[in-house]
Amino acid sequence: MRVTETKVPGAYVIEPDQLHDDRGLFFESMRTDVMENVLGHTFEVHQINYSTSRRNTLRGIHSVTNPPGQAKYVSCVRGALRDFVVDLRVGSPTFGCYDSNLLDAESGRAVYVPEGVGHGFLTLAEDSCICYVLSSTYVPGTQIDINPLDPELALPWGFTEPPLISVKDRAAPSLSDCLSDGVLEHWPQLA
Repeated sequence: MRVTETKVPGAYVIEPDQLHDDRGLFFESMRTDVMENVLGHTFEVHQINYSTSRRNTLRGIHSVTNPPGQAKYVSCVRGALRDFVVDLRVGSPTFGCYDSNLLDAESGRAVYVPEGVGHGFLTLAEDSCICYVLSSTYVPGTQIDINPLDPELALPWGFTEPPLISVKDRAAPSLSDCLSDGVLEHWPQLA
């Protein structure tokens, strides 16, 4: 298992070692001991969600206020998607910056999204299924939504036709609006 930090500090791409034989393949998708060594703290699982989407579905950019905060371990268990993490932590040296990775069932590649970092994706295949392993349970009213088409972020989604997008995501505020509203987490101050 290889773990590499993305351009967004604290966000990681996890690439499993795969064992192939005549029956198919096997790999470890997540190991809490490996994540603890990388993160310096325990990634405690409190909820697991699945999302299934048609090709060209755009979801995000989503985060959660702190408290309660929420880290995510995201993998694609069927299909493929273009995944984005966006640094939403006020005062971070990479505030507003993003990193993008291809997640697909074949590679088993996953992304760890720390608290305060936004997440979104565009599905590249029909019937794509995404698994979210979460560090906290859903708490109504704590969701932070940023419009995934916010020109200030200018995320290179790569769609060639208008994406399928929820009314909620299409109407979500911009990064600047969320910053003005004071709902974003602050980057930890270094001692």
